[in-house]
Amino acid sequence: MPYNVIVLIKQIPDIDQMKTNPGTGEPLLQNVPLRMENLSKNAVEAAVRIKEKNGGKVTVLCFGTDKSTSVMKEAYAMGADEGYLITGYPGNYPSVTAKALASKIKEIPHDLVILGNQSADSYTGLLPGSISAILGEPLLGNAVDIKLQEKQVSVVSALEDNNLEITAEMPAIVSVAQEINEPRLPPVLQIMAAGRKPINQSAASDLQVPEIKTLSNRAPKSDRKRIVFEDPAKGIEEVSKVIREAIR
Repeated sequence: MPYNVIVLIKQIPDIDQMKTNPGTGEPLLQNVPLRMENLSKNAVEAAVRIKEKNGGKVTVLCFGTDKSTSVMKEAYAMGADEGYLITGYPGNYPSVTAKALASKIKEIPHDLVILGNQSADSYTGLLPGSISAILGEPLLGNAVDIKLQEKQVSVVSALEDNNLEITAEMPAIVSVAQEINEPRLPPVLQIMAAGRKPINQSAASDLQVPEIKTLSNRAPKSDRKRIVFEDPAKGIEEVSKVIREAIR
């Protein structure tokens, strides 16, 4: 049975290349390259594997900027069939993002919506539940495995101490954990074809931005004790002492 799967992807600054101002602690984002968030890659890979096994269509949605076309093309290269880029909002409030994406999702026939359970730039984890509430579709969270049978979806949800199998009727929302798969590198021909695929782009409308002010986005100050040992034997003894005290 073929399934229509919508995947929500996100573009973020490459955190590994981001630095902070040593004087103010503020993040330095100028000239930091943008990339697809890791869990977005896992979500796309999960959707493409469903299509490969059952048939159907994979549609990607991104709520970003004009610069987000690069991650849309990357999703195409991974196997997505169609993409929609929604622009017009530079902020990062989950409630605004959820409303904009849910509004578009309603326009697209779908059986599943797959997204990462959180993103590396904010770690709020609020988006899956917010979209589920707006659409009135069940949420199966933190999935490390997805199985489909007729109009039912079952996931293995990773909890703190053990795993739990959850089943729901489709359409449904599935948020995935990184352990669900290892995204494959697309072949060269798919990468070349992705550059020729059109991207449907539109501006978000009727966005109600909450009156929330960010008081600080500065990195916490680190005042670690720095000791240099010229004699390795003394250094090992001191480090061992600190570790023993820490694990008592």
